Amino acid sequence: MEETRLMLAAAALNQTPMDWEGNLQHIKDAITEAKTNHIQLLLLPELCITGYGCEDMFLSPWVSEVAFEKLLQIREWCDGITVAVGLPVFLDRKVYNTACVIKNKQIVGFTAKQFLANDGVHYEPRWFTPWPANEVQEFEQFGETYRIGDIIYNEQGVKYAFEICEDAWRPNRPAERHMPKGVQLILNPSASHFALSKTDVRHRLVVDASKKYQCAYVYANLLGNEAGRMIYDGEVLIAQNGKLIRRNELLCFKDVDMECAEVCFSENPRIEEVIEYLPPIDENKEVVAALSLALYDYMRKSRSRGFVLSLSGGADSSLCAVAVAEMVRRGIESLGTLVFVAKMQLFPMKDVAYFDTLPKDRLQRELVNRLLTCAYQGTVNSSDNTFNSAEGLADSIGAKFYNWTIDDEVNGYVSKIEDVLDRPLTWEHDDLTLQNIQARVRAPGIWMLANVNNALLMATSNRSEGSVGYTTMDGDTAGGISPIAGIDKAFIRQLLVWMQLELGYEGLQYVNNLQPSAELRPSDDEQTDEKDLMPYEVLNQIERLAFHDRFAPHEVYTKLLEQGVAAPELLQAWVTKFYSLWTRNQWKRERLAPSFHLDDYNIDPRSWLRFPILSGGFREELSKIQS
Repeated sequence: MEETRLMLAAAALNQTPMDWEGNLQHIKDAITEAKTNHIQLLLLPELCITGYGCEDMFLSPWVSEVAFEKLLQIREWCDGITVAVGLPVFLDRKVYNTACVIKNKQIVGFTAKQFLANDGVHYEPRWFTPWPANEVQEFEQFGETYRIGDIIYNEQGVKYAFEICEDAWRPNRPAERHMPKGVQLILNPSASHFALSKTDVRHRLVVDASKKYQCAYVYANLLGNEAGRMIYDGEVLIAQNGKLIRRNELLCFKDVDMECAEVCFSENPRIEEVIEYLPPIDENKEVVAALSLALYDYMRKSRSRGFVLSLSGGADSSLCAVAVAEMVRRGIESLGTLVFVAKMQLFPMKDVAYFDTLPKDRLQRELVNRLLTCAYQGTVNSSDNTFNSAEGLADSIGAKFYNWTIDDEVNGYVSKIEDVLDRPLTWEHDDLTLQNIQARVRAPGIWMLANVNNALLMATSNRSEGSVGYTTMDGDTAGGISPIAGIDKAFIRQLLVWMQLELGYEGLQYVNNLQPSAELRPSDDEQTDEKDLMPYEVLNQIERLAFHDRFAPHEVYTKLLEQGVAAPELLQAWVTKFYSLWTRNQWKRERLAPSFHLDDYNIDPRSWLRFPILSGGFREELSKIQS
């Protein structure tokens, strides 16, 4: 074939389910930017007109109808350019996940997704129907007829086709069929959720495909916290013949993040620019970037005026506090002061202009002060160490900090129940009751502060606590968002050390010198989390083997025993305790505040892991490891 050069682009978009105005504006901005850069073919992410996270609303025919109306608006912006844009299509009482190709204000066709994601956080077969391979049909919408199906397209003599997200992750992927048809370019519009180190897998998927099929491959992912739980890293990749040509910076705060490249198509294409990709991934950097962007999007999309946090001085609440400070730092770095502040829509224009006059160090502290309010709620069981940790951290990042005690409220509730029961409550007989009332009494005051501020109340549960129910319902679980519930305590502890040493959050020095403790028992008990439960590293190993790797309890025990984790009797006790606590605490996991999916699995029954509230409690299975 003769050499053909095409200017290609892919754009990550920060969309929101059914935010028609906002979503279309981002699409229009991307098309405008592409035209400015003389792009001939622009790829936009999967379902970017509606948003990917519409869930059961996809089953409502009117949603697809409105999306099609918006598509016709987009068509008018596509003069002199070819654009691939994602939307659902309702056809014969079925919904298809499609990529529509618009060329010079004409709709050329719709490619429908063939493989639907149905594992982990994905439930696509609930809403969509897979399209059969090699089939093309026609359908009518608003008086016009269109082609839909497994279509091969042409751009200036270059044949191209689609793999829509999950299509590329299957052994019999569409590219296997496309290459014998002379296809030289694969476009992949995606909604691929963030998980630690997933970008490494995704990079190999794209680059290896371009090598195997000797083609160019363009990939565009969604960006940001789209619908509440899932975070999208906005990855854009352009590769050819096993070489990476373009890759963007992930998890940026932009609404539109575009990469462009001139790509040569010939028998032996010239690849003039190659990017060196250097794994391994630093998961600490990744999780901090994901948390920052997720908090920013959740705050502004929920129209909240910042965050309120019960800052105990422990690891979990400290991470939540620093995540807000890091959100401010990274947001300013990504967008600049004016755009970062204006995009939140929290401040009058005079304040926005004022922020822009501040030096960088003062700017960050002042914005954190406006966005984060913390309170230390002490009892007679609280230590000076945790108070100093909370106060020192809040001061170091500039957060508002309040300090009050809740002993009077606790004593009031205890007295009421003692009067009713006509007996005193004691630590010997009422340990759990006396612990839980302290945690629960902390909730009303901090909720009041959140309500006064019209702010999001942050719950501080982590994944390890969620697994074994080491939380007090309506106490430390109180909140509108639980940002760190998707990561385990062992990871959090090392992350805080890394943030102190690598990011310069010196206020973390206090918590990094403390053993995690609920501080709900009298101080002479020397309560710690691990004393109540087991070492967090072991808890995390059991959890992962049980629910990520899906081993039976006796298999979990055997694998840990082979690794020499602990003596048989102690390991048996830990495994038994884990499964026993897991079983009877599913009702708590059902009620936890919405959390972000950050790791390659989570325990949220509304996204990744469903489990019955009532069950046999693994009694028979656990009997197999009795010594």
